[in-house]
Amino acid sequence: MPIDLARNWWALALRGAAALLFGLIALIWPPSAVAALVLLFGAYAFADGIFNLIAAVRAPREGKRWGSLAFEGVVSLLAGVLTFFWPAITAFALVMLVASWSLITGIAEIVAAIRLRKHIEHEWLLGLSGVLSVAFGVLLFLLPAAGAIALAIWIGAYAVAFGVLLIGLGFRLRSWARSHQQQGPGAAVPQPA
Repeated sequence: MPIDLARNWWALALRGAAALLFGLIALIWPPSAVAALVLLFGAYAFADGIFNLIAAVRAPREGKRWGSLAFEGVVSLLAGVLTFFWPAITAFALVMLVASWSLITGIAEIVAAIRLRKHIEHEWLLGLSGVLSVAFGVLLFLLPAAGAIALAIWIGAYAVAFGVLLIGLGFRLRSWARSHQQQGPGAAVPQPA
């Protein structure tokens, strides 16, 4: 499993780049209308879902797909599709949708990090991104009356931090794959000095 995940490090890095781009757009140009934020979130959630499903399909574990990534991908795709079909959604409904999505994907990321810790060092990046997602969801549930500009700034800051963490994890997996590829399957793993 860790080798397959590391071979597909680019899917996590692309997912992180999408989050980072979304976050920067939300921070630089806070939407003046909730509809613009809904469409921006929908596009991000849809892209996030696609990248998660790609990672799940390409990371088989003992003949099975990696369930938490697939689940997270489906939830993200559904969140994206729902926002496109109901663009006139109210600010409250948007906050609840984003909060629910953030909680569910955060829990899935924490579960994936726990499974990954048995195979790769420094998997804490994925766990931290899951904790960040859960915390963001709880914050949105606690403060649902936030205005569109405040919501755009919160979502932007969250997406930037989340994107940076996923990009870091992707490149960490890339380094891990290269070091294990150079060592070969039967080579001894060097111990730190």
